[in-house]
Order: sequence, then structure tokens, then C-alpha cells
Amino acid sequence: MNDTLKKEIRILKVYAGLLTVVLLGTIFYLVVQSKEKSFKEITVERINIVESNGDLKLVISNSKRQHPGILNGKPLPERERPAGLIFFNAVGDECGGLVYDGNDKEAGLVLSIDKYRDDQVMQLQYIEDTENDQRKYGMQFWDYPKEDAYDERTQAFNELQKIEDNDEKRAAYLKMKEEGLLPENRMFVGKKMNQDVGLFINDKNGNPRIRIYIDSDNNPKLELLDENGNVTAAVQTPATGRK
Repeated sequence: MNDTLKKEIRILKVYAGLLTVVLLGTIFYLVVQSKEKSFKEITVERINIVESNGDLKLVISNSKRQHPGILNGKPLPERERPAGLIFFNAVGDECGGLVYDGNDKEAGLVLSIDKYRDDQVMQLQYIEDTENDQRKYGMQFWDYPKEDAYDERTQAFNELQKIEDNDEKRAAYLKMKEEGLLPENRMFVGKKMNQDVGLFINDKNGNPRIRIYIDSDNNPKLELLDENGNVTAAVQTPATGRK
């Protein structure tokens, strides 16, 4: 091997070594920058927050890219959902969220807390009919009479949508209620669309049983009702008219 060839090989070795050092330094710099990078402002359509193992924990998204949800380990069908935050638990299911929107017809903001392996059981809600200046806001509670029935309820609703006859559809709906597949409204605390403000408690079948409220005419009321909605006992104090 002549001297010229040996010289060229040495140059190539040095060049390769320098290139390796530069490449490793660049990779190290990018890794450090990616961990320590801070932003004054960031504009995105969706952010997925995950655990170190990749499990999804939180989605922050606009309406177009919003996550459809996961329940019992199964992704739900694509659907329209408002912008907001969707929370996921340790088994990967959606367990609540905060969504919001508003326009010239309607507006709202809802913070939902879901039952494990099922739908919401509690909501902090604000709902408004902006066309007619009517609004409802407060805390809403539901119960699910039949445990672990989400899949069964979903299947029943899908079958219900196939029924065209209204009487037959109503009968099928009542059957779902009798079988405990439908959520029951148990309690609301807040202001209703009719402007009543107070505490409204229902029994396990969703029937109103106790109402403690101030009506739209400013009259304080306490009412006890039977299962058919008839007032069995009541206390009412006339409004004083003072401002």
C-alpha cells in the first residue's frame, strides 16, 4: 500500500470519527431540548396526555378532532362532540369530561363524572336557550338501577331505533325502564328552566318526591309528593314583595 493511499485512509477515519461525534452531539442536544423546551404560546387542534407507557389519560381537543370515547375497552363510534377535555381511567375507559359551546340558539358548559364502566352519574351543568333567554344551571344526579348494563342498554337502544311504529317504540322504551336499563333522575340542585330555584329529589324510579324551592313569583315552597306526583303535604309562605 503506497503512502498516498495510507494518507487518504487516515483522513477518512478522522472524518468518520468527527462525523460520528457531531451526530451523537446533535442527537443529545435534541433529546435535552425536547425535555426542557418551554413555550410562551402553542396553537394546536388536539393534545393527548399519556402515561410513560403510552396509556391515554386526557384529551384536550377542538370539536372536529374530539375523541369519541372508550367504554369497556371498546372505542365508541365516531360522533359529534363539543370542544373540551375528556378524562380516561387506569383501564382505558372514559370516566368524565368537560365540554362547552355556545351560539345564537343554545349554549352550555357541562362537567361530567361517569360511573365506572358506564355513563355519567353527576354533572355540574349550565344549559341555555339563548333564543328565548331561558337557562338551567346547577348539579344533576342520576342512578343506574341495573349494574354493569351499558352494553345491554346500548344494544336495546339500537333495536329501539329500528322500530317505526310509535306505540311499539314507546312499549319497548317502557320495557327498558322496567328492566332497569335507563338512567333515573335522582336529584337536581339549582335553577330550572321555569325559574324555580331549589332542591328537587326523586325516588329510585325517577318520580318527584320532595321539592324545596322558591318559585318564579318569589314564593318559598316545601312539597312532599306521592309516587303519582300528587302533593301530599306542603308548606308555602307568600312572597313579601320586598326588594
